[in-house]
Amino acid sequence: MSKTATQKWSDKVQADWVVTAKKRGGLFISKLSLYTVLISLSFVFLYPLLFIVSQSLMMSTDVSDSTVQWIPQSLSFSNYLDAFLALGGAQSRTYWDAFMYSGIISFGSAALQVFSCALAGYAFGRYRFPGYTLFLSLVLFAFLVPPQTIIVPLFQLFSDFGWINTFYPFIVPSLTGHGLKGALFVLIFIQFFHRLPFVLEEAARIDGASAFRTYWTIMLPLARPAMLVVFLFSVVWHWNDVFEPNLYLRVPNYYNLSQTLAIFNGVGSAQIDAATAGLNAAQTIGVAPTMMNKIMAAAMLSILPMLVLYLFTQRYFVESVERAGIAGE
Repeated sequence: MSKTATQKWSDKVQADWVVTAKKRGGLFISKLSLYTVLISLSFVFLYPLLFIVSQSLMMSTDVSDSTVQWIPQSLSFSNYLDAFLALGGAQSRTYWDAFMYSGIISFGSAALQVFSCALAGYAFGRYRFPGYTLFLSLVLFAFLVPPQTIIVPLFQLFSDFGWINTFYPFIVPSLTGHGLKGALFVLIFIQFFHRLPFVLEEAARIDGASAFRTYWTIMLPLARPAMLVVFLFSVVWHWNDVFEPNLYLRVPNYYNLSQTLAIFNGVGSAQIDAATAGLNAAQTIGVAPTMMNKIMAAAMLSILPMLVLYLFTQRYFVESVERAGIAGE
């Protein structure tokens, strides 16, 4: 009897061990597959950045040598010095001048878009007013229509106002919620404010708070996750945008980094000679592009501020995306 019970217990332990081993094996395979996919996707996204860093540190002889692929035979940091000078885009300008104009456009427009789009999103997300459906449809229409389709009348309007070669074409639309990707940011705030409980406003009204005070002291502080997401998106998109700056900033002294990088990519090392010879960027157009290592160094200097910004805000950005509900319910 005791032997039979012992045998049954042994068989049960063995069966449990087999089941546990199968579960562990399946879990290991699933984790291995997951990590393989994630590492592969990471490499796809990191490959361009690794390529830029590798090319930017190569000598000209390494670039033309087909046997050199990733690791340069000798490091050349002089590429960054040449790119630093060339990214100024005009006589007596350096990287910092173009950097300053990029910062003014990007961070200034982003701050104004956060203010204007949050106000519009709060109105659509919390109130029902006459013409609500019509105005919301216009917001969706602005989101779907490519901005290039209305750029001609906008350019004519800004030209009539005398705003060409000024920051007004970037600042004024951002202040009115109609800047770069403005409709998308309004929709983000609409979604966020619509998810907040209405009891917050009811309690504020009972306490005698006005609609504006309720928005400013209660609802807007709660919208910090959406505000951070919109701000970072707006900064990055304005920083990388070259279409609107090329339209509105036509004097080399006002060129930002996206413009000087595009010019440098088109004229190659001739831009370096122009920068050191006292010529502006417009005088070098048409020269054949050369020196890929210097172009990659210029590209690295252009994207470096956004990499640093993301490095310091990554945790807050991910948390804000989740809390803002952008990734879905």
